[in-house]
Amino acid sequence: PAEDPAQELPPARDAILDEELDIDLAIQRLQRREGQADRIAELEAEREVVRARLPEADAAGIAAVDRVKEQILLFQPMPTGLEGGWYGLRTLLGSDAQGRSIAMKALFSVRIAFQVGFVVAVISVIIGTFLGAAAGFFGGWIDYLVMYLVSVLSSIPTLVLLGVLVYMFFGHPLFDNPAEHPGMALVPVYCAMCLTFWVSTCRVIRGEVMKIRSLEYVEAATSIGFGRLYILFRHVVPNTAHLMFINLSLLFIGAIKSEVILSFLGLGVKGQPSWGVMISQAKDDISVYFFWEVVTASAMMFGLVLAFNVVSDALQDAFDPKHVS
Repeated sequence: PAEDPAQELPPARDAILDEELDIDLAIQRLQRREGQADRIAELEAEREVVRARLPEADAAGIAAVDRVKEQILLFQPMPTGLEGGWYGLRTLLGSDAQGRSIAMKALFSVRIAFQVGFVVAVISVIIGTFLGAAAGFFGGWIDYLVMYLVSVLSSIPTLVLLGVLVYMFFGHPLFDNPAEHPGMALVPVYCAMCLTFWVSTCRVIRGEVMKIRSLEYVEAATSIGFGRLYILFRHVVPNTAHLMFINLSLLFIGAIKSEVILSFLGLGVKGQPSWGVMISQAKDDISVYFFWEVVTASAMMFGLVLAFNVVSDALQDAFDPKHVS
């Protein structure tokens, strides 16, 4: 039943605190003058009366919240059984300002992280391996051209270059329209990262190929009459596989972190859940102690990156000849 609008309600807590603040300011002004002791005493007594009304306002606020909860439960009862267990799991970490489950957003963000990390790492390793192997094996103008590209890309800060490359796609009807083309929204992120992440792999593969090309089995294959491309892809590149696997795991980690940073800046994932989007949407709520969305996204990113750091160390110990006893 509706309450009588003429019913007298206690004042809100904020109004009482504002009134107390006004009294404090008045007391501070009077303290700068002489002969105002009686008036200051009156204001202090009035301030105590105002403070005594705070418990009443708090109780009224709690009662109002309880009434709202009762009305919500009437329209939408709390689920029970298996449905109730699933509901409790979804709301375990609370909800954001729009009422969406933080736990579900964080879990669905894992898919985006794996997707971006895997695609970028594989493509970057392929590009870096091909260019690094060609530069290290053939030398000459090919080596000069590849290393010139590496030097140019390395001289530009990675995040700045990523931001510029992604910003080039802003406003495009195909790539910047997540509502109609959600699958194409990640293409700018893939392109930007793949155009920059191959540099580290290229350097490592180039150095390894320069060492391998002087080994005896390569010279034997050359003396037999095999072509240089055949030797490169049949005998040289397969012997850099351990470095390819190690760089794959490292680039996977770097791609995830870069995607989170770009999404936080509004240049990455759009229309889909992402840890960077979660942190960006919740950054202003930290000032009012609504911190669990930021903490959840950061903790899950930390856990995934830490796990793949362990994997990359294990791959290095397993495949790198320098670490194999």
